[in-house]
Amino acid sequence: MVQWSMGGIVDRRRFLNWFLGTTAGAFLFTVFYPISRYLVPPKVQESTSRTVTLALKPADVKFNTGQIFRFGSQPAILVRTPAGELKAFAAVCTHLACIVQYRNDLNHIWCACHNGHFDLNGLNISGPPPRPLEQYVVNVRGDQIVVSKGA
Repeated sequence: MVQWSMGGIVDRRRFLNWFLGTTAGAFLFTVFYPISRYLVPPKVQESTSRTVTLALKPADVKFNTGQIFRFGSQPAILVRTPAGELKAFAAVCTHLACIVQYRNDLNHIWCACHNGHFDLNGLNISGPPPRPLEQYVVNVRGDQIVVSKGA
């Protein structure tokens, strides 16, 4: 016959308290860790690239059109104006960081999120954007388009 002493009950109770506490702690960790990773995203290294050579050829960019491309880790937009000039800007709206696009019917850059408008010099002309778009320098070297940040 097995006889239970008070020591056995205390050990069992201590084990159950430890087990339930560990289980509750593990549950809370599995719930709050993903939430904390979502609320505090990891730091992303800013690209140190100051120049990008595009895969596009100058002849591929039609008049009065715009083309989104990657400038380091950020989107940028290349625009061939109705006059035929190539211009490039950061494609992130200065209002809430939406991606902008070129509207050939309006002949300017437009942000669809909150109807922000930028002229072909990157200046904000209407809507909520507080600042102009960052403008890049565009050079055509032979059959290549090279975009770089200004000095």
